[in-house]
Amino acid sequence: MVEQDRTAQTGTDEVRDAADVQEVEGGFLSMEQLLEQEEAGFAGLKMGTIVTGTIERIDEHGALVNVGAKSEGLIPPEELGSRKDAPLSVGDEIAVYVMDNGARDGNIILSKKKADYEKAWTHLIQAFEENETLTAMVIDRVKGGLVVDLGVRGFLPASHVVTKNVHALDRFVGQSITLKVIEVDRHRKRVVVSQKKAVEEERMARRSQTIATLEEGQIRRGIVRRVTDYGAFVDLGGIDGLLHVTEMSWGRVGHPSDIVKPGQKIDVMVLKYDPDQEKISLGLKQILPDPWQHIDQFYQVGDEVNGQVTRLVPFGAFVALDHGIEGIIPLSEMAERRIAKPEEIVAANQKVRVKIVNIRPGERRMTLSLRQAEQFDEGDLDEAYAPRRAAAGTMTIGEMLGDVFTEQVDDDEDVADLDEAVDTAEAAEAADEDEPA
Repeated sequence: MVEQDRTAQTGTDEVRDAADVQEVEGGFLSMEQLLEQEEAGFAGLKMGTIVTGTIERIDEHGALVNVGAKSEGLIPPEELGSRKDAPLSVGDEIAVYVMDNGARDGNIILSKKKADYEKAWTHLIQAFEENETLTAMVIDRVKGGLVVDLGVRGFLPASHVVTKNVHALDRFVGQSITLKVIEVDRHRKRVVVSQKKAVEEERMARRSQTIATLEEGQIRRGIVRRVTDYGAFVDLGGIDGLLHVTEMSWGRVGHPSDIVKPGQKIDVMVLKYDPDQEKISLGLKQILPDPWQHIDQFYQVGDEVNGQVTRLVPFGAFVALDHGIEGIIPLSEMAERRIAKPEEIVAANQKVRVKIVNIRPGERRMTLSLRQAEQFDEGDLDEAYAPRRAAAGTMTIGEMLGDVFTEQVDDDEDVADLDEAVDTAEAAEAADEDEPA
């Protein structure tokens, strides 16, 4: 009986021992599974990939970033990026490159600098394939061109820089410029860009927009690009128009550079537009007050005024007055005696005092008299111009005998003859100055 009890107890103990072993073995398998799961978690954070995380702490050891793994990843100080980058703060969401996923020792090492580098290459390749325009800072002048910062170093050949002086590229250093990627090779770490191509494409886009909206009579803002002897070329937005010297001012213009300068922003009126030839004629005086419409506010017949001789013609001399008004002194109003040419009495750029003897606003004409002005002293003029006449070698009969042979003519006939002469001279002058846009 006792023996049977002992046998039963022994069997019970064995069953208990087996259950304990099974329980221990079950616990060991659970731990193994846990480790496998943890390793799988680390393996999910693949090395060489870029992930997004949130900065949780920044100190002298670097930055701790939560990337969704079992533990935070560390960005060492040397992997935080360039000093020129915007400073990082706790809570910032950033892209990082996985250098070590911590599968071996549990330490996840990340790099912001490598993530920025990889993103830069991806962006450059995309910009090249899709012909995007980029903006970058010129950081150095090297042999043959410039170096630009695109997240990686890019090379801008001198031949692709928008400048007339390729020997003065240093002035671009520190400037931010627009560029097009014309060559990209990730394997060779080579990027070549062009400023000229970017500027030209931008200009063509503005040109199309300008042409689509251009109409005669419009007032548009432009930039003076080039000044010539006959006018100035004004960029209206990708396309140039010609501002002729005769359309710059209501008064006479000595040279276009007296009115406008290269680089100056001005408002101009579109006078004529030929879409087939893409020629645009511009006017500046049309948007300025016309002094002839209000000339009675400035001048009256009988007034004596000061002016400056602008040009000499066979029938007299043109004199510029204030307010953009120009008048003519006929030969008959230069001296009490008959003269053959205006050079005998006045010279270009000479300041004179004259009397207004006739105003015709509708015809934009003003007749002036030098001999009727109070300050006129023919003796002084004779003395001043005697050396010039002596150099000519001869004197006319009119100069020696004064008014003895002067014929009196009707004033109306004088005016008609003068108008015809002025019109002829101005037409010839305009033809000489005119140049195609």
